[in-house]
Amino acid sequence: MSNILETAIKALEEKLQDKSIDFSAKFEIENEGSIVVDSNGVRESTEETDCTLIASAETFQNILEGEMNPTSAFMGGSLKVEGSMGVAMQLGNILA
Repeated sequence: MSNILETAIKALEEKLQDKSIDFSAKFEIENEGSIVVDSNGVRESTEETDCTLIASAETFQNILEGEMNPTSAFMGGSLKVEGSMGVAMQLGNILA
């Protein structure tokens, strides 16, 4: 597992700590791999999910560090969403 994925997993675990989620989402980090978030936690995986968010490592890092709003990233074209937009919005609220 790359350092970028390890760092992202830790950041997502912190953001989701004490939060109950009833959806599954995948963060597809270009040229790095994929991270899945669901009711079982956060892990490196490529399994199918309700929603997939696709972006560069830099974009995900900026979102996780609070330097970029997920909605702004989507509207600006640096974050792509496949699948349930409702799940993407729920996740965006958690990450913002």
